[in-house]
Amino acid sequence: KNGEFTVNIALIHKDTPVLGVVYAPALNLIYYAQKDRGAFKQEKNKKPQRLPIYNHVHNDVFKVIVSKSHYNQETKEFIDNLKNQYGKNEFINISSSLKFCLIAEGKADVYPRLAPTMEWDTAAAQAIIEQSGGRVVNFYNKAPLNYNKASLFNPWFICSR
Repeated sequence: KNGEFTVNIALIHKDTPVLGVVYAPALNLIYYAQKDRGAFKQEKNKKPQRLPIYNHVHNDVFKVIVSKSHYNQETKEFIDNLKNQYGKNEFINISSSLKFCLIAEGKADVYPRLAPTMEWDTAAAQAIIEQSGGRVVNFYNKAPLNYNKASLFNPWFICSR
């Protein structure tokens, strides 16, 4: 409908994503990363750009990415806390793994996901986030998400720079 769908490919070593590709074919856009080699964004007919592209400074505005389809009471409470902590918030609505990629670029500060996801929804983007200097951590214990678990469901998580 809006071109924001992605194809996600990840390589997991033990329980950690070490390679990730997020491809948005309708946008002619690809993000990719490999452990210890960095993260990159490439648009059609352009050279790859190392991530983060922007060294985002809050400038009194904390940029929060919210899911178009999974905005719930828990997410609202988390965002209200951010508003109390940082003052003014700006919201960015975008679909799919592109949420992670905007944070990897430096265009946003945080993406709280306080609703269900599966490992295949996050692994590729987590590799990109981590290689760009960001983090994807369990909402409860702040540990990085891990993979190849008995259950393929992810815990709630926070993606940030």
